[in-house]
Amino acid sequence: MKKITLIAVALIAVSFASCKKAKTCSCTTTYTTTTTSGSFSSTSSSSTTDVTSYDKISSGDANVLCPKTTTDTYSSGSNTNHVDTKTCTLS
Repeated sequence: MKKITLIAVALIAVSFASCKKAKTCSCTTTYTTTTTSGSFSSTSSSSTTDVTSYDKISSGDANVLCPKTTTDTYSSGSNTNHVDTKTCTLS
């Protein structure tokens, strides 16, 4: 009976250890600025990519640390609007 219990405990420990793997969170942020003046409108965009690596982390913890998609919209003055969209993927 002791052998069965020890084997069961060992299998459970191995299964938990295998859940923690290296994960990478890659986030691309797109910055869009639109400026209007009367009937004229101009839009400019740029983007950046940030990569964060996690070593030996569970999938649940990695999902919390790596956001999915966020969008921030704000104005600077009455004629300029900014939209920042951040999209992340976990691998």
